[in-house]
Amino acid sequence: MITVRRAEERGHTVLDWLDSWHTFSFDQYDDPKHTQFRALRVINEDVVKPGAGFHPHSHHDMEILTYLIEGELEHGDNLGNGSVIRPSEVQRMSAGTGVTHSEFNHSKKNPVHLLQVWILPEKKDLPPSYEQRAFSEKERRGRLCLVASSAPEKGAVKIHQDIQVYTSLLKAKESVSHPLKASRHAWIQVARGEVNVNERALKAGDGASVSDEKTISLAAKQDAEILLFDLA
Repeated sequence: MITVRRAEERGHTVLDWLDSWHTFSFDQYDDPKHTQFRALRVINEDVVKPGAGFHPHSHHDMEILTYLIEGELEHGDNLGNGSVIRPSEVQRMSAGTGVTHSEFNHSKKNPVHLLQVWILPEKKDLPPSYEQRAFSEKERRGRLCLVASSAPEKGAVKIHQDIQVYTSLLKAKESVSHPLKASRHAWIQVARGEVNVNERALKAGDGASVSDEKTISLAAKQDAEILLFDLA
């Protein structure tokens, strides 16, 4: 079963410095029909104006992934981490017992476009921690590249939850597939382009939950960038 969440149906927040779309309930957007999917609690698609961003704020008991689509994002936190995240990189922050951080557009000229993903952890009060890893275009091109996992391998960042996160860059007419084990579920998020998911058409910003399917087939209708979450 595949249930599509269309881009234009998501919650929408527009500020003078931020354009944000919410797949699930977030902040002042409250949608009882779309609160989360399995352990996926937040998927926000954010476009931040040059030089602007999220001032220091705190989180706890959440696994937070930042995935850059375009531009550069500057990160700082009270753990002593400071970095710039670029489109080839994935950032993971385990908030655990509590962490305070800020995220700003590193550029003074160009907007930054990103996906912010929150995942409920397997248990509370974990020690806060941080990872940032780069994944080359070659690793992601025409295949599903593991970027985050509860049992990380090949450079994937560690998520404290039973989940595997993949990304792929597909050229038009290229396809990849992913076997879905019994009792497992998946979420597909299209960052750019258009793909068919088991013959269901998805465009940029669309998402889809997948359950009771043995295989997920992803076929690009045009050049595309996608994320696939394999969930318990």
